Amino acid sequence: MDTLSRAEAQGLRHARELDAHMGALGAITPTALGVLATASGIYTYLGVSSLLDDTGALSFFAALAYSIAVSVGIFVFWSWMMRLLPAVRTASARIGLLLSMALGSLAIVAMSSWLNAAALAGAAAVEQHLAETVQDYQDSLERAHAIAVSAQALQQDVARTRQTFEDLSEREAAGELSGLAGQGAVFRVLRQKSDELAALEAQIAGQGELVEQAFAEGNAILSRMRALTVERGPVEPRSVTFSEEAVRLAGIITRLRQLSVAPLVERAARDLEASVVLPELDGGSEAAREGQAATIGSVLSVLGQRAATLEQAAEQVMAMPPAAEVAYVPISAADAVILYAGNFVPSWAGAIAIDLLPAVLVLVAMIVEAAIRAGREPAATEDALTLGELRAALAGLREVEGAMTRAEEAREVPQTRAPEAPAAPPDGSERHVEPDPAPEPEAKGAEVRPLAPGRGG
Repeated sequence: MDTLSRAEAQGLRHARELDAHMGALGAITPTALGVLATASGIYTYLGVSSLLDDTGALSFFAALAYSIAVSVGIFVFWSWMMRLLPAVRTASARIGLLLSMALGSLAIVAMSSWLNAAALAGAAAVEQHLAETVQDYQDSLERAHAIAVSAQALQQDVARTRQTFEDLSEREAAGELSGLAGQGAVFRVLRQKSDELAALEAQIAGQGELVEQAFAEGNAILSRMRALTVERGPVEPRSVTFSEEAVRLAGIITRLRQLSVAPLVERAARDLEASVVLPELDGGSEAAREGQAATIGSVLSVLGQRAATLEQAAEQVMAMPPAAEVAYVPISAADAVILYAGNFVPSWAGAIAIDLLPAVLVLVAMIVEAAIRAGREPAATEDALTLGELRAALAGLREVEGAMTRAEEAREVPQTRAPEAPAAPPDGSERHVEPDPAPEPEAKGAEVRPLAPGRGG
């Protein structure tokens, strides 16, 4: 037998140490897998329960059955991987089992990890959804209010136009426009348009108070909705109250859109020139009437310019991007953790880790088993035996040799049986049987003498 080299002896010693460690760790590995699988099953049960609307016995047993199936599946899958993957030696077998492990890991994430994340961060994710919805409603409310306020600013344009026609009417009353002092035809045209603009201005001013009132009411609802997002206690009742407040706030936002006076100003600007009622010219002479007609024509030209300016200002307000349509949609805890997964990375990491942590143990077992094989393979089988293994082998060899020896002796010794007793006579009397005479020992060269009389048989 060849003598082991120093490197081979050292590798064999390391392989034995690793094998001893693997044996000690292998005793606790099933327990660890069972604990991990049970913990994952518990969180899976909590996640499934959040998805079921019914709270009766059937839902309880359904969630329990699902969580038990997940626990058993995780335990069996990782037990197989931990046994088989470190044991295979060919590259094709390792690649195949690694692909199988990757596919199984995806299945575990799909059936368990996202439910674990829902149990860990489901309530927080629903609160995040409420907070995001509040922000959306706030943006929509502020946008609707900004458009309504911009429309209210048209009141200044209307007031400026009205003031222009009032000033012209006063000048006409003084005879500075047509040359005819008093309240003639030109004066009545100017007053007609100034009165229409004054009515429009009053209507816009009346809408301003309603806009501010609606905005204040909307902010009050937003305050209550923000309080619901951070309030203590279960999130489901808060979601119901939040939904009711969201409906009220949506109505406020719709009211703010309707309170915008921009469409009203646009229609009034279009009608400003078209709705002029020309009075009868009341000049005393033909020249005076021609002067009035010319002045009215100039007034209509100015009126058209002012109307175009108002219409353009109203169209600019109407062209502003409208407030976004916001609708609160209730969401389950499991859907919330998926929708806002980026905000709950630690919870997702913990939920996945509790299911896929055995994969690290499998890879560690692969590395250690490869190191054990690398330390044992250069040495012959007899060189790899420990003292205890050698003693056990010698004891077994002795037992085998002893069994073989006993079997040979049993075959050499003839089988002897005891003589059978004679049968009793039928009449029941005893039968006397004389014993056979004992043979005399033969003596070399001695004569054989007959037996004495009465001793024969």
